[in-house]
Amino acid sequence: MGFTYSLSKWIPFRDEKACARVRAIKRSDLTKHANKKFRIEVIDDKIQFYSRFALDIVTRIKSAGDAGKTCVLILPVGPVPQYRIAAEMINQMGISCRHLITFNMDEYANEKGETAPADWEGSFATSMRQSFFEKLDPKLRPLDKNIHFPTHRNIEDYWKMIEDAGGADCCYGGIGWCGHIAFWESHLGLEFGDDLKSYKQAHGRIVELNPMTIMQNALHTFSSDWSWVPPKAASIGPREILGARDRSFWLDGDCGSAAMSWQRFIARLVAHGPVNTLVPGSILQETNCGYHILGSVADDVKIDFS
Repeated sequence: MGFTYSLSKWIPFRDEKACARVRAIKRSDLTKHANKKFRIEVIDDKIQFYSRFALDIVTRIKSAGDAGKTCVLILPVGPVPQYRIAAEMINQMGISCRHLITFNMDEYANEKGETAPADWEGSFATSMRQSFFEKLDPKLRPLDKNIHFPTHRNIEDYWKMIEDAGGADCCYGGIGWCGHIAFWESHLGLEFGDDLKSYKQAHGRIVELNPMTIMQNALHTFSSDWSWVPPKAASIGPREILGARDRSFWLDGDCGSAAMSWQRFIARLVAHGPVNTLVPGSILQETNCGYHILGSVADDVKIDFS
């Protein structure tokens, strides 16, 4: 017997046919895309996944240094293991990062829109310093003045700070449960409607976090405690992401086992659904972008009560 129902009212993207179409995409077809510069790949081994992520970062830093150029990177916090691996590579190879300029893509904020201080245990600034910068040999670390984090004080000019640094060579990131990139949430598209041109020019801002994002971050960072997740964040916007010369996105959203993943459907909707303002990550489809998916995330979407 058939059973029909509409999507929950708080979900902004409501194209049920598009959802059904991408849900049906098999793992074997996931890497196929009309835009050859949108480079989708599946990496089954988790150790290899994070090692490849780290190598991507280190290679860009070394190549720029060898060429006598600065290396400007937009960086996410999660996933984190790649930073420890990258730091080990840099230390072992003695790669100087003095030419490295980094811009983190987001930071938590309270209900007033005030970003978390760098010494709060849940802040992205704390995570980045502990997982990457402080693990680097002091002689190799980037200058402190070249390490940037968005705050409520600089978010309106953050895009200009990136452009004044020469523009980002690469924007790294992941895809959120609602389809967000950085903390640029799905519901923000409601103010743009179908105006993709204006949407793509939108700068970073303080945003209200989507309910899916609250639950996602509670799951993987706050020991499942949704009461611990701040309600807002400072986030870069589509302009900063699209303005980078390259993009490298990494999807590792399983739930501790190959049987469970919160990211299987949204990975497909972002990569193969319509490009639109209500699924922020969908704008990556039209760019040059590495889209790397952990094997357990690439598995088929299906109902499973086992």
